[in-house]
Amino acid sequence: METLGLESRRRLTLAATILGSSLAFIDASVVIVALPTIEEDLGLGLTGQQWVFLSYSLALAALYLPGGAIGDRYGRRNVFIAGAAGFALSSLLAGSAGNEAVLIVARTLQGVAGAFLTTNSLALLRGVYGAEAGRAIGLWTSFTSVATIAGPPVGGALVEWASWRWIFLVNLPLAGAAVALAILGRCDEEPSGRVGRLDLPGAALAATGFGLLTYGLVEGADRGFGGLWWAFVGATVALAAFVVVERRVAEPMLPFALFRVRNFAAANAETFLVYAGLYGFFVFFTLYLQFLGFSPFEAGLLNIPSSVIMILLAARFGGLADRHGPRLYLTLGPALIGAGTLVFSLVDERSNFWTFGIAGLLLFSFGLAMMVAPITSTALKSAPERYAGIASGVNSTVSRLGSLVAIAVIGLVIALVFDARTDAPGAVPLAKDQTAPELREASIDGFRAGMVLAAALAFAGAAVGAVGISNREARGEEPPLLSEQAPAPAGS
Repeated sequence: METLGLESRRRLTLAATILGSSLAFIDASVVIVALPTIEEDLGLGLTGQQWVFLSYSLALAALYLPGGAIGDRYGRRNVFIAGAAGFALSSLLAGSAGNEAVLIVARTLQGVAGAFLTTNSLALLRGVYGAEAGRAIGLWTSFTSVATIAGPPVGGALVEWASWRWIFLVNLPLAGAAVALAILGRCDEEPSGRVGRLDLPGAALAATGFGLLTYGLVEGADRGFGGLWWAFVGATVALAAFVVVERRVAEPMLPFALFRVRNFAAANAETFLVYAGLYGFFVFFTLYLQFLGFSPFEAGLLNIPSSVIMILLAARFGGLADRHGPRLYLTLGPALIGAGTLVFSLVDERSNFWTFGIAGLLLFSFGLAMMVAPITSTALKSAPERYAGIASGVNSTVSRLGSLVAIAVIGLVIALVFDARTDAPGAVPLAKDQTAPELREASIDGFRAGMVLAAALAFAGAAVGAVGISNREARGEEPPLLSEQAPAPAGS
């Protein structure tokens, strides 16, 4: 190790961050392909399938901002290594889980570790490469994108020809390699400029509020809402307390003064709505493919075209938005996503996938490529430069929260419609290999109702883009209310 030069250590660090981040990104999507098989093995039902996905996302959403702050204060490399090690251990627990409860706990722990892993990977690159970080971040983006594309079909192959447990167990050697690379790549890093205490009360209240809200929505569909009133009351109290705390603490996790900037507020509102629609579609779309008779591997492969189109076109649309202003792309993009979702909902058997399904996916994918770069760029560029890290964390958190609420609510809609169409005890909506005509029709009706809601969320995001986004502010022709010279948000 002592003989390695600075450039070699930088490359080792880059490899570590690519590998570690890829693990966290892939595990958010690969598990969706495996859910129908896990449901058959462990008897999860639709509610259990939702929790296997949501527990991971909830932990990520709650800890994105604290994870980055802890890395800034206690060493990004050390926190990254701890996150990778934690991800390996929680993956081992998930791969050996014998029942639903253990699997959901393991997924939650994966989310906790993943939050520390992902938030500190880019920060570590910036610290190691300094002013030369641009190319390294470009390589990081390229390789993690390739890994994200490869994840679903590889996961589907493991599920189909080995066992669903291997989608978790394969993480162990990969996480071990990320730890080894990060240790071998130790070198001097630029220090962080952030100081002060962590906003732990804010993080705890946000996690509690959204956790209780998600619990009430998901479990209410299965057990009835009457006995879960306490979850909604608790969520309301926790979120109200979160607002109070964030307005009073010196360094808030969510500085509300940033929302005085028009484009920041509009872009994040649109992010919440559109990403809610996106995740609501992707999760239930993958379940629906296997309900229609596609194998796990085939379902994974059918996730690839959207990712490829996004990689090929997203940067182009981002450049057009920089030149002409983002409002058109933040209006038309979500509208295409909503239209594609509605067209895909017309698929009611496997043969229809090659007509309505392909048409819907093309509309959806072009809309996604048109929207994804401008919405992120607008959210980040609208904040003053010194708040860039906070703005990035807020936007990532908002997108995760949108997905949490949407998956819970869309799952509730699917379950309610399914239950209204059939009285078969113990029947599961969108179950793999479901053959009874009554159950299949009930599942299709439930899926269509859920997709109408997902499309409505995307259309609502398009409306926010049309009304709320200012091209003049995005191009710097109209000064925002919060400038570089304004007081810090915490002091407002």
